[in-house]
Amino acid sequence: MTWIQDYQPAGGLWVSALLAALPIIVLLVSLGVIRFSAHLSAALALVTALGVALLLYRMPAALAFDSAAMGLVFGVWSVAWIAFHAVYFHNVTVATGRFDAIKRVLAGFSEDRRLQALLIAFSFGALLEGVAGGGSPIAITAAMMAALGFPPVKAVVLALLANTAPVAFGGLGNPLIVLGRLTAPIMHLKQDQATELFSAMVGRQVPVLALIIPAFLVVVLAGWKRMLEVWPAVLTAGLAFAAMQFVASNYISASLVDVLAALTAMAALWILTRFWQPATVWRFEGEEAAPVKSLGAAQAERGALYAWMPYIILILAIFLSRIGTIFKNLPAWLDLTKLLHKADWVFAWPGLHNHVVQHPPITAKNAPYAATLTVDFLFSPGTVALVAAVIAGFAMGARPGLLLKTYRSTLYQMRWALATIFMILAIAFVMNYSGATQTLGLALATTGAVFPLFSAYIGWLGVFLTGSDASTNSLFGPMQVISAQQLNLNPILAGATNTSGGVMGKMISPQNLSIGATAIGQSGKEGSLLRQTFLWSLLLTAVVGVISLLQATILTAMIPSP
Repeated sequence: MTWIQDYQPAGGLWVSALLAALPIIVLLVSLGVIRFSAHLSAALALVTALGVALLLYRMPAALAFDSAAMGLVFGVWSVAWIAFHAVYFHNVTVATGRFDAIKRVLAGFSEDRRLQALLIAFSFGALLEGVAGGGSPIAITAAMMAALGFPPVKAVVLALLANTAPVAFGGLGNPLIVLGRLTAPIMHLKQDQATELFSAMVGRQVPVLALIIPAFLVVVLAGWKRMLEVWPAVLTAGLAFAAMQFVASNYISASLVDVLAALTAMAALWILTRFWQPATVWRFEGEEAAPVKSLGAAQAERGALYAWMPYIILILAIFLSRIGTIFKNLPAWLDLTKLLHKADWVFAWPGLHNHVVQHPPITAKNAPYAATLTVDFLFSPGTVALVAAVIAGFAMGARPGLLLKTYRSTLYQMRWALATIFMILAIAFVMNYSGATQTLGLALATTGAVFPLFSAYIGWLGVFLTGSDASTNSLFGPMQVISAQQLNLNPILAGATNTSGGVMGKMISPQNLSIGATAIGQSGKEGSLLRQTFLWSLLLTAVVGVISLLQATILTAMIPSP
C-alpha cells in the first residue's frame, strides 16, 4: 500500500491548517480551560488526531494506526526510558539519604531563595540538560527545590522556565547533530559541517536568551523589585553562561556547550558570593526571617564533594558514553561510544516504512517517507542513567532490595506521566505521517519575508508536540531548510531558528508538564502549570523570532558561512 500525502485536504492551505490544528487545540483546551488531567487530555487529542487523519486527510486506517503505534513505541524508548530513569536516579539519592547532604550544601550556598533558584533551576538544571536532557532537568531540579521548601507548583514553574536556554544543546548537542544529519544532503554539505554551522548559528541566538532568563526567573519568583536587589547575581549567572555558550558553540563542540556553560555559571556564582551577598535575605511569605550570612558564607561545606558524589557519577558515566562524539579518532579500545552503539537495533516499522509518499515543498521531489526506529539499548541516556543510579546506589550503601523497591515505587509514581508521554508521541507521529504537521508548517511558511519570525513558532510547535528539540528538528528541520531555500533565505538560519524557537515550547509540552508535576507528587496539576507558563512561552518565542528576523535582514553578518 502506497499513499501520497495531501497538504491541502480542505481545498485551501489556511483552512486545512486550521483543521490540522484540531488535535493541538483539543489538547490545549482540555489542559488549560477544562482542566482535565494530562493523560486524559492526551487521550482526547489522540482520538482527534486519528479522526483528522482518517476523515480529513483520507489516510488509510492501517497507516494511521501504524503511525500511532510507532509513535507510542518511540515514546517508550526515546522519551519515557530517559525521563523515568532520571527520576529514578533522583529517588535513589532520596532513598539512601544522600539528598539531605545535598540540601545542606545548597543551603550553605545562600539562604536567599532567589540565589538558590539561580543555582539550582538555571545553572544546575542546565548541567543536567547538557549531560542527559529528556526531562531530567525539570524532574530533578523541581524535586530539589520542593525539598528545600519552595512551594511545589512554583518549583516546577521555575524549572520549566529555566529549561529554555540550554535545550538547544541538550543531550550533548543531540538536537543539532540530528538536524545536521537530516539536512546536510539538502544543502550539499557534509554532516559534520552542517552540524557545526547550525551550532555556530544557534550560538549566536540563544545566548541572548541566557542573558534574559536569570532575571526572568527571579521576577517570576519574587517580583521586579526583588530582582533588582540581586542584580549582581542575575548578571553574573546570565553573562557567564551566555559567554561560554557562544564560545563553545562556535569554537569547541556542540556536544560540550551546555556542560561548559553550566559549570562556568555555577563557578561564577560561587566566586561572586564569596565577596557579595544581598542586603537582606528573601524568603517565602511565612518563613522565619534570618540575617544574611557573613561574607564568604557561600563556601562549600566540608563534605560537599561527598554530597555531590551521585551526580559526579552520573556526569562521568554520560561523559564516558559520549566520549567518541567529543574526541574524534580515538583508538577502538578507548572509543566507548562506538562500542555502546554496537548494541543498537535499527528496524523498519512494518506496514508504514516507505508506504507514505512526501512531495514538494516538504521534499525536493516525490520521495517515500521512511519509518525506521533506532533502539540504542546501551547508548541511550536512560540506560546510562540507570547504570549510574545503580553504581551510585551501591556507593551510597544501598542494598539491591532498596534499589528494586525504589524502582517499583518510581514506576508507580510515574505511571500517568508515562501514559501521557506515550500518547503525545502517538499524536505527533499520526500528524506527521498524515501530513497535518506539514500543513501547519507550510501555512506558516507563506508569511514570506517575515518567515524568520514565524520560523521560531514552527519549532515551538514541534517541541510542544514532542517535548524534544531533537524531535522537532526531525519533524520540521528539513521543511524549514527547503522553505528557506524557496524563499531565497539562508537555510542555516532557518534550521537554527527551528532549534532556538523550539526550546520555548519545552516549558508547555504536556509530557514535560506531566514529568515535572509527577516529580513533586502533584499529578493532576498540569493544567495549572500550563496556565502559568503558556504566555511566557509565546513571548519568549517571539523574542527568538525577532532575533532571527533581524539576522535575516540587518544582521546578516552574524550568519556563519560554509
